[in-house]
Amino acid sequence: MRQVKAVQLFHDLVNKNEPARLLGLDVGDKYVGLALSDFQNKIASPFSVLVRKKSNIDLMASDFETLISKYSLKGFVVGLPFSCHRVSTDAAQVKVLIDALSRTKKLQGLKYTYWNESFTSKNVELLLRPLNLNNAVHSKTMLDKFAAVGILQVSSLGSASLT
Repeated sequence: MRQVKAVQLFHDLVNKNEPARLLGLDVGDKYVGLALSDFQNKIASPFSVLVRKKSNIDLMASDFETLISKYSLKGFVVGLPFSCHRVSTDAAQVKVLIDALSRTKKLQGLKYTYWNESFTSKNVELLLRPLNLNNAVHSKTMLDKFAAVGILQVSSLGSASLT
């Protein structure tokens, strides 16, 4: 895996003759919410949630390998909580996961970028509140998927305006 700036990731996608998609990641303590872009990288849709444990990093990398092949993925947009005042523990855990995935060597050649996810989960929480989701796990995984949508959707719009 190789980190690139968001503009470079989107520029590479636009200049390819083959259709390509991006996967948005909302990394949490227990789950990683996933969102999938369309082939034009203009619309993000909730996709899935992976369970996150230190012991299953190889399994996660294998899952990502399968998704890359099956859905023509060319990169990841990883939500990272930015703070101009300090490095947060949430940001550190995101980087730990990405570093661990990189060390597996299963995602060679895949490009990724970080995107500011500040308040993404809180915004989704406010949108989902009227649904009164009673099942805590279902509610949490729904929140994670839609937070990943927010990360991917906003990054696509932001990078499109930069190119």
